[in-house]
Amino acid sequence: MPYQKDKQQAFQAAQQGTKEAMDVYNSIVQNDPDYGVQLKRLKNEVNEAFNQINNALETASDTQQAQLNQFKDDLQSIVDEVNQ
Repeated sequence: MPYQKDKQQAFQAAQQGTKEAMDVYNSIVQNDPDYGVQLKRLKNEVNEAFNQINNALETASDTQQAQLNQFKDDLQSIVDEVNQ
């Protein structure tokens, strides 16, 4: 049973990390004087979320794997857009 609980906690951490990265991304204002600070925070949140996703993928069920891969795709879209 602890394994199942850890698996669920890992998935939830990845889900929460992705949500936090998305929230930061959605709050960025390009013409804001703090744009650089906001980008740095976004980079940290995205990197943390990627780490949480990779950790969760180690124990994820098939259903969770599909969702975690979608989270990775969503985060990669943010990275690609910011790098343009």
